[in-house]
Amino acid sequence: MSLTPEQSRAARGLKDWSQTQLGEASHLSESTIRNFEKGRRIPSINNLAAIRSALEAAGIEFINGTGVKLRT
Repeated sequence: MSLTPEQSRAARGLKDWSQTQLGEASHLSESTIRNFEKGRRIPSINNLAAIRSALEAAGIEFINGTGVKLRT
């Protein structure tokens, strides 16, 4: 399961979520989300999975390994 910082930012934009809201939805700290999206740190596999799962539960679909869209 992969997730890039760009996908995370784009998915948040589609949902109009702040980093805080994504942190809450994924049960992670805002700083974990911020550091990941700024390329400062790569979260653990479990944390990446939590971020992706929270976004998918909110209706985000990951496409072609590089993009995101709202599920219709």
